[in-house]
Amino acid sequence: MSGRLSNAASPAVPREVPKDLLTVAALPHAFVKRLLTLATQLKRAQRNRRRQQLLVDTTLDLYFEKPSTRTRVSFEAGINQLGGQSLFLSSSDIQVSRGESIADTARVLSRYLDALVIRTYDQSTVEQWAREASIPIINGLTDLSHPCQALSDLLTIQERKGRLRGLKLAYVGDGNNVANSLIEACAKLGVSISLACPRGYEPDQRIVDLCRHDAEVTGSHIDIHDDPVVAVTGADALYTDVWISMGREREHARRIKTLAPYQLNERLLKHAKPDAMVLHCLPAHRGEEITAGVIDGPQSAVWEQAENRLHMQKAILVELVTRARQHRLTKRKRP
Repeated sequence: MSGRLSNAASPAVPREVPKDLLTVAALPHAFVKRLLTLATQLKRAQRNRRRQQLLVDTTLDLYFEKPSTRTRVSFEAGINQLGGQSLFLSSSDIQVSRGESIADTARVLSRYLDALVIRTYDQSTVEQWAREASIPIINGLTDLSHPCQALSDLLTIQERKGRLRGLKLAYVGDGNNVANSLIEACAKLGVSISLACPRGYEPDQRIVDLCRHDAEVTGSHIDIHDDPVVAVTGADALYTDVWISMGREREHARRIKTLAPYQLNERLLKHAKPDAMVLHCLPAHRGEEITAGVIDGPQSAVWEQAENRLHMQKAILVELVTRARQHRLTKRKRP
């Protein structure tokens, strides 16, 4: 049985829908709000067992240079639930690994596919793919940013708290790609974010500086501390991530020692609001960045957070693929 969504999934896609999703900062405010609305509707439709065949005859490719659980499975499941199909390619599966240029590969794949999710190391790599491809390019993770994760996190916070503007999110630990994208997302939607990171582990300063303009417009605040208690005091939501990200394994011993005071544990949680929610993008290492009692405790929203990757990524696909199809149709109609 199929169902219909409201105008949020209408083919009449507004002009502000971008071609690609590379960072949250680059997205128009209205588009982020639109994604939240559509993801909520798609989630409700799935819970009510209404199949939303919005992307029939759509082929999505996932090109991953890094391993993945949630990003890969949520995109593959999402496109299948929307009536499309997916392909998976690792770096050894395509000729880029043997010297073919990204430009040539992107032009060819644009003739085969409707969208491409890339999970890689350098942010410049996804930016190059976006410049050369005519289809939507979606950043599935780079060392600098993780926009799909941050957008899903906004959805989870909004579900639990009923709003976003005026809330405070505290992030504790390594100021990594997830922290960078959370700063962008919070500034875009009026959520204040307070980060506690050791010296040398702060988020990217260029991103912080760029986001201060959005924060001024939306009324949010971006604060960076080295004291986790200061960061989490009065927070509506607490967030942490792994201390040893992919590619940082050689730094394991040093990172464990440096980040130990930044563990999200029961003692630290008491400094937040009594109804504060706990977030972790997973995979988690219980006993390192977070205790088992916190991640499995009553204030944890981690499993809803993981589920919402599916619904947000479906919304992203619907918006970007629909826009791309309309753009192609418009070009064909021109004399």
